[in-house]
Amino acid sequence: MSDYLIYYGITIITLVITLGASAYIRFSYSKYSKIISKKRLTGRDTAQKILDKNDLKDIYIVETKGNLTDHYDPNRKVVRLSSDVYHGESISSIAVAAHECGHAIQDKVNYTFMRIRSFLVPIVNISSKAGYIIIVLGVILESLNLIWTGIVLEGLILVFQLVTLPVEIDASKRALRELEELGILDEDEHSKAKTVLRAAALTYVSSVATAALSILRLILIYAKNRDN
Repeated sequence: MSDYLIYYGITIITLVITLGASAYIRFSYSKYSKIISKKRLTGRDTAQKILDKNDLKDIYIVETKGNLTDHYDPNRKVVRLSSDVYHGESISSIAVAAHECGHAIQDKVNYTFMRIRSFLVPIVNISSKAGYIIIVLGVILESLNLIWTGIVLEGLILVFQLVTLPVEIDASKRALRELEELGILDEDEHSKAKTVLRAAALTYVSSVATAALSILRLILIYAKNRDN
């Protein structure tokens, strides 16, 4: 019974962390998306100023569908901003746009963790799908070696999340520095933008915790089967 309590406990904790972090970023983004910046620059304007300042003339800024779907594509050299951010003049829009430009700057300076992350992307895409398939096969065939192999493959997700965390934190630091140097926000607005980016960073912290708990749960299951 205690084993089941541990498994369910880990599952519940994982769910709470994931939902809590998601709710916090959405709350923070929504709160500051209602506050229009004094200079009334849009997210696109902000991104363009940062890119121009850093001589990133080969980077394009495009509008993309969805909510909080903003990202930088290092392969196509494109900063993709969701419609709200692209056209928005709020603190949230400016903070998010600046953050994505932070990734573009990382790309330009060959930021180490970003390079490692890019290298891991295709590997993790495969391992995340293959891992559980191999675990299931291991259970069906009663092969602990297969189960362990699947757990190791799933463990690559944790490695990926651990590498992603410094990438995101560094991008936010670069974003705040650019906003300050360009004078896009005043002191009070800058503090609010920092809050938005801190909330966003928390989602990546939660991703690390979630991945770690998922691996722990699998290891506990493996250990139980091994003992049996």
